[in-house]
Amino acid sequence: MTTFIPTSAAPPIPARKKSSPLNMDWGLLLIVAVLIAFGLIMVYSTTFDWSYRQFDSPTTIFFKQVTWLALGVVAMLIVARLDYHIWIRLAVPLLAFTVLALIVVLIFGTQVFGAQRGLFQGSLQPSELAKLVTVIYLAVWLTSKGEKINDISYGLVPFGVMVGFLAGLVLRQPDISAALTIIVVGAAMFFLAGADILQISLASLTGGGIGYLIVITSATARGRLSTWLAGLTNITETSWHVQQAIIAFINGGFFGRGIGESRQKFQALPTQHTDSIFAVVGEELGLIGCVFLIALFILLIWRGAKIAANARDSLGAIIASGITVWFAFEAIINIGVMVAAVPFAGNALPFISYGGSSLVVSLCAIGLLLSISRQDPDSSIQRKTRASFDYSRRDRRARLSRADRRS
Repeated sequence: MTTFIPTSAAPPIPARKKSSPLNMDWGLLLIVAVLIAFGLIMVYSTTFDWSYRQFDSPTTIFFKQVTWLALGVVAMLIVARLDYHIWIRLAVPLLAFTVLALIVVLIFGTQVFGAQRGLFQGSLQPSELAKLVTVIYLAVWLTSKGEKINDISYGLVPFGVMVGFLAGLVLRQPDISAALTIIVVGAAMFFLAGADILQISLASLTGGGIGYLIVITSATARGRLSTWLAGLTNITETSWHVQQAIIAFINGGFFGRGIGESRQKFQALPTQHTDSIFAVVGEELGLIGCVFLIALFILLIWRGAKIAANARDSLGAIIASGITVWFAFEAIINIGVMVAAVPFAGNALPFISYGGSSLVVSLCAIGLLLSISRQDPDSSIQRKTRASFDYSRRDRRARLSRADRRS
């Protein structure tokens, strides 16, 4: 538990100055750049055959991803340049726009594989935007509540209504994996903002009950859970998708078959360019490639956690924590599904899987992390005045300390 004892000798918090555009977390930027480069290689490897058959060119789909990447990089640089406190004023309009988009997609969206998730032939998926907007809005809302978050009527009830409403709209598409991501990220932010054990327990019981209802009422969810449980004792009884992924890993061995040489992506492995792209990594680059990619995600999560711990105030700390949990959860679920460690879910692998909406929104989230990480080179804030984590919360304060209130 991190505590802070104010003393008369403690220096005052310096006034906020305009940060230098060059003063940001370059380590995070380097990690993301390597992930994107890795992702582009794998996107080309998994789409060149499909692109040639559909467009008579092996690079058409690849260049679509490059176009989305360019848009995402521009958006990231703009967001990184902005003071992240601007999102306090924009949180409500963003939430309203996202809710409207989620409703519109249910009415006018394009159906693909029985799900209605995208607009404009599936090019834009509002559920991806909903993940980022959930982080921004909840961070602003939780910060504004302060210690009132401990009151169930001010904390748990409105939190449950907001997160449940967004997740419910996403679930209607249906997109179980995106809805689960919104719930998990929201719950983590609620915990870090200082929710007490009673509220966490009530939220867990409610979430567990809702999850049980989803499983027993949704044939898709029920089927995924039953095949996963069967696969724990006999891998041949798990889903066909996961079986093909396991075969890909076996084919890849330690060093892999080489870039572009996967056999499973041409045969039975479904959605090789999105959900199953980690299995293609395993077949083409082997165990070494998989470990390298996992190491990149670990570094990404470490940089995000470091930015959260060193944030100037609670708003920055909670936003950074939410984004970090979001990336960590999606990477864990995507990889876990492919190795039969968790029930099947359709989470994309951040920065690696093909998909314009996911890539652009993820880069906007990185821009937010970079904005929070920016410090004045000549007047950095001392460590004891920054936001810090209190994981045990034995002093009844928020787990993310409100640095802007301490002196």
